[in-house]
Amino acid sequence: MSDFHAFRRSNPSTNEKFKGKHRLEHWYRDNQVYFITARCHDRFHAFAEEEAKAVFWDRFEHYTQLHHFTPWVTSLLDNHYHTLGYLKYGADLGPMMRKLHGSVAKLVNDTLREDNRRTPFWGDSHHHDYFDGCLRDSLQGRRTYRYVFTQCIRHQVAPDPNRYPHTRVNVEVERAIKRAIELNAFLLGVPYHRYDHRRTGHFSGQ
Repeated sequence: MSDFHAFRRSNPSTNEKFKGKHRLEHWYRDNQVYFITARCHDRFHAFAEEEAKAVFWDRFEHYTQLHHFTPWVTSLLDNHYHTLGYLKYGADLGPMMRKLHGSVAKLVNDTLREDNRRTPFWGDSHHHDYFDGCLRDSLQGRRTYRYVFTQCIRHQVAPDPNRYPHTRVNVEVERAIKRAIELNAFLLGVPYHRYDHRRTGHFSGQ
């Protein structure tokens, strides 16, 4: 049987930066608490309409369940989303994100006028479709949970996340943290700036 905590990275380099810029990489590690975020290309407000938001939630719920990701809290805004949750198998991350982003892009584009459809749909000019990170400890877990939960306030969309229908809580924060500790699901002792909550409060990649 393979090590339940074994992992690999999309880029094996130990260097945090490449040509002076932060090196984007995806971590594929079993039994971990993951923060995942993605933005629409050129900050386009692809999810401005409720129909588009409904597409996102339908596909998000389908593919997270299919690939053993348990969302704790997720927030969808007009041009980006954040989610925090528990991933059982690291190898599921890549397929989950490819299927989620591919299906959402296709179906949301179908709701838009032909002259307003977007290709690429996700990511930045460097084709970085999403950012992911494994949380290091319960403090970072609580801080990141609050960060995701309060997105509607940060972006002045709604004054109360409990009344914003596109902030969805699946697992209450203390219950989630307690379960993650029981499962040993935090990435402890990794000397890597990306996960240094003492400096950022959340992820340096955000």
